[in-house]
Amino acid sequence: MIGWLALVVSTALAALLLTSAEAPAQDVPGIEICTVEKTMERRTSCLQSNVDFLQKTIAKLAADHQQKLDAANRQIENLKSAVASLQKIVDEVQAAQKKAADDQKKAAAPPAKDSAPAAKEGAK
Repeated sequence: MIGWLALVVSTALAALLLTSAEAPAQDVPGIEICTVEKTMERRTSCLQSNVDFLQKTIAKLAADHQQKLDAANRQIENLKSAVASLQKIVDEVQAAQKKAADDQKKAAAPPAKDSAPAAKEGAK
């Protein structure tokens, strides 16, 4: 008996939920087809609604793109400073390598004093 009563109640609730699921249509902003309107006032109102929607959409997109441009410009500035610091490091390393190469050449070349007396002895 309790099982039968539970079945009836659950069926009634399911039927109630299904019938209440039909909600009235809501006005969702967007582009509407205004040619179906018969009166001029309703058609004008529909067109004005479309214009307002498009203006809001354009303003939102412009703000979004401006934020993206600003972020890209900040990233470019950060990259420029990184490149400048890396260029400074490269210049310092190249200067150190050049100095080391010059020092190595000086150490490998014989002193000028030693070669001059040998030349004088050969001349005598």
